[in-house]
Amino acid sequence: MKIIVLAKQVPDTNEVTIDPVTGTLIREGVPSILNPDDANALEEALALKDQNPGTTVSIISMGPPQATYMLRECLSMGADDAYLLSSRAFAGADTAATSTTLAAGVKKIGDYDLIFAGRQAIDGDTAQVGPQTAQRLGIPSVSYVQKIREVKDKTIVVERALEDGFEVIEVQKPCVLTAIKELNMPRYMTVKQIEDAYAKEISVWDEKDLNVSPDKVGLGASPTQVAKSFTPPPKGAGEMLSGTVPEMAATLVAKLNEKHVL
Repeated sequence: MKIIVLAKQVPDTNEVTIDPVTGTLIREGVPSILNPDDANALEEALALKDQNPGTTVSIISMGPPQATYMLRECLSMGADDAYLLSSRAFAGADTAATSTTLAAGVKKIGDYDLIFAGRQAIDGDTAQVGPQTAQRLGIPSVSYVQKIREVKDKTIVVERALEDGFEVIEVQKPCVLTAIKELNMPRYMTVKQIEDAYAKEISVWDEKDLNVSPDKVGLGASPTQVAKSFTPPPKGAGEMLSGTVPEMAATLVAKLNEKHVL
């Protein structure tokens, strides 16, 4: 079985701030990490590799040259090979253009049975790239996967998380599955695995390698337009009520009336 994992290097959002003048994210000096949901996707691919001898796991990502550090981390966890789609032509891409590029990369790798991706990236929270990539590849997809129940010759049975439970879906292979954190706990790397990862070569492909036209990728092929990004103002301090339950209830109702909430 051959598995491909879509991964993204993202800024550590706990440390990202927004330029008040330009309204853009300030990324300089901010550490980058493997997107958390993508770590769960990789772990599930590696778990299937452990359970099925002969299985290979490939990592593919679109990003700047420094994304190779994140790919080395994925190799250290147990992935077999890694591919970076990197070019100025890919810059400024929204989810539509990103999925076009990733689909082209997947086609170039070829011969796959499953594609795993994280549910969403923490720097965008759109949850669109996985399903859009599946659409461009012409294969089915299941999002919010919380458990792999059974892998069959031609299908795979999974649990898809819902707000009030889950549903069991049997989907035809090849397919795209997007993972949530409840799916598993990503494994740790060993020193030996890290050493081995840095001995491996990472393939770097641009638009020529993928045989895609520059006007089909990047900013020019992105229909999404972000008008403004801003940090919401901090909320005021809360007010604690005291007294008996009836007294606090009466006070709360009075205050809500004052604010015309009721």
